[in-house]
Amino acid sequence: MGEKKYARATWEIMEALLEIDSLDEALAESLKVIIKNLDCEVGAIWLLDKKADRLTPMFSVSKNDISGISIENGMGIEGLVTKSGKSVMIADAANDSRFESTIFDEDGFQTKTMLCVPLNNLKETIGCIQLINKKDGSFFDNDDLELCERMAGLAAITIDEKGLIVETAEDKKVLISLKNVTKDFSTGAGVVHVLKGINLDIYENEFVVVLGESGCGKSTMVNIVGGMDFLTDGQLIIDNKDFSKPSDDELTLFRRQYVGFIFQSYNLMPNLTALENVEFIAEISQSPMKSTDALKMVGLSDRAKNYPAQLSGGQQQRVSIARALVKNPKLILADEPTAALDFTTGQEVLRVIENIVKTQGTTVVMITHNAEIAKMANRVVKLSNGKVASIKRNANPLSADEIVW
Repeated sequence: MGEKKYARATWEIMEALLEIDSLDEALAESLKVIIKNLDCEVGAIWLLDKKADRLTPMFSVSKNDISGISIENGMGIEGLVTKSGKSVMIADAANDSRFESTIFDEDGFQTKTMLCVPLNNLKETIGCIQLINKKDGSFFDNDDLELCERMAGLAAITIDEKGLIVETAEDKKVLISLKNVTKDFSTGAGVVHVLKGINLDIYENEFVVVLGESGCGKSTMVNIVGGMDFLTDGQLIIDNKDFSKPSDDELTLFRRQYVGFIFQSYNLMPNLTALENVEFIAEISQSPMKSTDALKMVGLSDRAKNYPAQLSGGQQQRVSIARALVKNPKLILADEPTAALDFTTGQEVLRVIENIVKTQGTTVVMITHNAEIAKMANRVVKLSNGKVASIKRNANPLSADEIVW
């Protein structure tokens, strides 16, 4: 690596760690800098939960979802590096006796070369940074190792100073699992490949934010999860049931009983009052809560008799949330629910969504372009060009009152 490139990468890492307020974001940005400069295929930051003596990936760049995985300290290359506090460079995995495999080695991916360096502060090893495979096919060398160790040293000191406490997430039930999900659309110009192999698990009672540029496949993926579209290939498992090729009757029942929807455009029926809009959904649900209770949960009991035209945009969106909530769904899908709202009104809506996750045990998956909202999530999934580009677990999600944009 040229000296200028090395110095620039180190400076970018220092900027990320020292100038970004959120430590989670700083670590994620630092890993992106390393991956960009070393041109790697896969990368992850693992942090040690000392109580459980297990490692969990706080941030990863990979097509596979590893955010629900934890490994015993001392096991695998990651655990070996964290246990020993010493770096490991696997120049050629196929001919290195220390290497067996990684959790990334599935669905056609194969580890060829790896760097794994410890996060050592002044007292102890608190985790490791792992990089796998250079995109040009070359092996990692000592210059690459030196840059990675420099980053790890800066990161460990910053974690120590800012006091990040890591606790391995409790075992949660996988609610929804997408395995190599693809989606193609036929057009006059040919076939458009929108989703190109999505691998993602969504857990019970978590708040997931999906980010990505327009056209990356966010809405298509969520529409498939919500039973509003069909996958082309792959597998969709919902509550241990295969929904890869559901019948129309199965989809209708699923949409009615299992999932609630919140749309950017509210989609309220203008000739019905707020309460009647909620009651309409309750009447076709299997085990609904009282419609008045749903309105109370979103703070609109005093507006029950108002029609949509008599409500502000934020109030209409809260009615749409009550309409989703009245089903008692396991899953709520929200597509840009604050996009049409000003900051104050959007924050009110986010408070309601935050409360749903905390008090109802509901899983919420939200599509948004607003990266600030992602700071509230338990996990942030970024899509790019029809694939999962990265998954980040927020160690300390912010509350709605702490979000500013």
